[in-house]
Amino acid sequence: MPAREATLTAVFEGHDAMLPSWFRVARIRSETQDTFTLELTADGEKTDFTFQPGQFNMLYVFGVGEVPISISGPPPLRDRIIHTIRAVGTVTRNLWRLKHGDIVGVRGPFGTAWPLKEAEGRDVVIVTGGIGLAPLRPVLYHLLHHRKKFGRVILLYGARTPNDLLYGDEFLWPALPLDLTVDYTVDRAKTDWRGQIGVVTTLIPRAEFDPSRAVTMVCGPEVMMRFTIRALSERGVASERIYVSMERSMKCAVGFCGHCQYGPAFVCKDGPVFRWDRVERLFGIREL
Repeated sequence: MPAREATLTAVFEGHDAMLPSWFRVARIRSETQDTFTLELTADGEKTDFTFQPGQFNMLYVFGVGEVPISISGPPPLRDRIIHTIRAVGTVTRNLWRLKHGDIVGVRGPFGTAWPLKEAEGRDVVIVTGGIGLAPLRPVLYHLLHHRKKFGRVILLYGARTPNDLLYGDEFLWPALPLDLTVDYTVDRAKTDWRGQIGVVTTLIPRAEFDPSRAVTMVCGPEVMMRFTIRALSERGVASERIYVSMERSMKCAVGFCGHCQYGPAFVCKDGPVFRWDRVERLFGIREL
């Protein structure tokens, strides 16, 4: 075994939260012009990777750096890890340049999960924008797999353009499961678009759910989440049944470096999923 391969295998066997395990690229699929899905498998070892919907991994590219990415594959996939990533920085662009068989370091999973147990017996409303659908994709798989445990399941999804809609072959087009209601909109489109145009909050007033028994999960740009929460509150959804994902700059993922400090909390340890009434006071503070 080459020296580098021996080192990779030795590190993979460790369980220190600061040490990565080593995975190989099994597949890279383009989703949009700046977004791709990365599928990883364990490097020569059988893995039993498990996670909760909402958690994230730290992905490391040799000689470049590390970046936090939410897990976007269906649970439980024990033999592979799936992330949908927007290429907007040095690390994410280098992840997109990887080829089949290349090595990626993985630390995780870290963070809190979406409240699936608390949502049982209730309507579940997912409101998301753009790449924010990726952290909620495992939730949709879980809801559909355990469909009888939940009331209405509604996905409200907004994107910049029709070409920016993610996972169209799974959630948006004719193969849509009958027990999942989807409504989507785009900010702008060409004349051949027959769908709705407008921000995602315009979908909330017409969504058919019972506000008194609904659990809502929101992920997207902060400005989108702010207006979404306002619209949900106007529909009568209580703040303790609104959950948000606060994805922020992370370096260590275990609360040492302070890059993701959010008031008294650390997003990497206390989030990224937060109940709205517990972070509402912090949400509107500039530069926090």
